[in-house]
Amino acid sequence: MKEKVYNFDLEFNWRLLRIISQIDRFDASWSSIEKVEGERLKELKAIATIQSVGASTRIEGSKMTDEAVETLLEHIDISKIKDRDSQEVVGYFNVLDVVSDSYESIEINENNIKNLHNQLLKLSSKDQWHRGNYKTQSNAVEAQFPDGSRQIIFRTTPPGFATEDAMRNLIQWFHQETEVHPLVVVAAFVYDFVSIHPFQDGNGRLSRLLTTLLLLKTGYQWIQYVSFEHEIERNKKSYYRSLRNCQAQRPNEDITEWINFFLTSLINVQTKLMVKLEWSETVNELSDREKLVYEFIQNNPKCKIGMIVKNLEIPKHTVKRILPFLLSSGLIVKYGVGSGTNYAVRGN
Repeated sequence: MKEKVYNFDLEFNWRLLRIISQIDRFDASWSSIEKVEGERLKELKAIATIQSVGASTRIEGSKMTDEAVETLLEHIDISKIKDRDSQEVVGYFNVLDVVSDSYESIEINENNIKNLHNQLLKLSSKDQWHRGNYKTQSNAVEAQFPDGSRQIIFRTTPPGFATEDAMRNLIQWFHQETEVHPLVVVAAFVYDFVSIHPFQDGNGRLSRLLTTLLLLKTGYQWIQYVSFEHEIERNKKSYYRSLRNCQAQRPNEDITEWINFFLTSLINVQTKLMVKLEWSETVNELSDREKLVYEFIQNNPKCKIGMIVKNLEIPKHTVKRILPFLLSSGLIVKYGVGSGTNYAVRGN
């Protein structure tokens, strides 16, 4: 059954309704989960923040690993942040922090969206000329090929009045829409924002920050304890394909493929959060040394046994005893064989 959502067509089928129902069933039980898991949620939020900052900036070309991101954010010295990757990481972290702390008071309007953009690019001197203001030049989405040639994949909304009108209309629809499910409204808002591409640069990063802001404002509090950006990074090709397959039909396109991708990604991160909460009980029952090994693997994914022994100063035979136990408990997974064997926490 085709329905009209804002300026778009959307196929409301049983699959889509099942996904929405599954997300909302978990959300209905969240308040009781939150009361029980208070301390554990602080740890999960810290982990999710690092993953979100790292993933969202890497999607746009940053080379920083989560470990490098964590190290940078632990010792932020603004005077020494000169390279673009570090500037983008700290900028994203600062805005994510504002969104997390103040989402209730951040009204969805043009001024606040511009302000978030300004904060996102605040540390970049190269972006000083345009940050916090709508684009003044065309910023069509292009693909660059190995031979250096470029091809326009999608033409965004033209700068000037067209962009201003498009953003004004989108925000007005967001506030006035009462019949469409909030999750579909959020997904459609993010899709149109990316398609308008209202700023000269930083649109992708800001769209993912707006995703978190909109989900928090519509009541999905659990999103701050798991990284939606990390899920997008894991499925980057599908992310861009679903966007561009819909954008190719613009205007008045069918956005069913994008809505399905967006909501399926939410299901995936929700499942990861549930699993992590279930594991927390098992982790609490570990011995002190078992916890040390588990937490080291959690903070150093794909680490090898030698690295664990060296950093924790635990005898190798003890680590060799602990690792099979953590594997059998389902807390970690093993990759590779022989000297290439390495370990990671399940679900990371």
